[in-house]
Amino acid sequence: MLAVAAVSIDPSDPLAGLAVGEQPEPTVPDGWTTVSVRAAALNHHDLFSLRGVGLPPERLPMILGCDAAGVTGDGTEVIVHAVVGDPAAGGGDETLDPKRTLLSELHPGTLAERVAVPTRNLVPKPASLSWEEAACLPTAWLTAYRMVFTKAGLPAEGGGTLLVQGAGGGVATAALLLAKAAGHTVFVTSRDETKRKRALDLGADVAVESGARLPSRVDAVIETVGAATWSHSVKSLRPGGTIVCSGATSGPNPPAELTRIFFLQLSVLGSTMGTRDELAALVDFLDRTGARPLVDDVRPLRDARASFERMAHGEFFGKLVLTV
Repeated sequence: MLAVAAVSIDPSDPLAGLAVGEQPEPTVPDGWTTVSVRAAALNHHDLFSLRGVGLPPERLPMILGCDAAGVTGDGTEVIVHAVVGDPAAGGGDETLDPKRTLLSELHPGTLAERVAVPTRNLVPKPASLSWEEAACLPTAWLTAYRMVFTKAGLPAEGGGTLLVQGAGGGVATAALLLAKAAGHTVFVTSRDETKRKRALDLGADVAVESGARLPSRVDAVIETVGAATWSHSVKSLRPGGTIVCSGATSGPNPPAELTRIFFLQLSVLGSTMGTRDELAALVDFLDRTGARPLVDDVRPLRDARASFERMAHGEFFGKLVLTV
């Protein structure tokens, strides 16, 4: 079957190990099923894998991809949850299972004509979502949903204030659209004037240059940038506010800001991916509210290299999708 795989590891040139071509059909263990993929989306996780992060050479070749929507053997339209873990081992949350993994780390991923997944990982796709939109949800959008709705502590009825650092990234864009659909005030930052304008077009209430003063302090911050924005995130919070962090693209060792954190009783929470139930809740939220993922580009699976090149160079705003 046609698939996109990592065939070698190169930390300095990740695309050198990318191959688009024939790969073996997936094996289907007990309790798993096969999904015929209709659309799949790219994530920075795919580039990390090509650099060898979480993917040792002995597992190569490995089909890449965490995000997909497709059809089961009986014709059911589904969205694939990428976290392979035991909810019981994590106290009801499979993301806390010490042995949890993502598709494309230990098991072949979604950038293929077919993918095998645990049956419990399937979430019904509503007719209101296109294949391309549905394929965007399992990684960046699920991560953002957990950050905004489960972790940030914003009022359930709306009316909270949220700062999203680094407008334009997949999680950041999702967080902006989800928070606005829920009725919150959203400030965003970016070094790029074009990205700030795009964020305003998507509904951001205020867009400022990275590090600039905000109109007011916020209830929560969505932090995926790390060292470059950390001090601004801490200083932007009201007393008792919360930073939710799911990444550190600019560096993993930001200044601690401990004095401000304890004096203002701030909370700093880590967040990674989301549960199968949170993915189902995200799908229901989009179905009810009409909020939709921003799709930057759609190409056929055989043209995956062009999409990977765009992702590697940061030349996108929203999600890059491949169709089968």
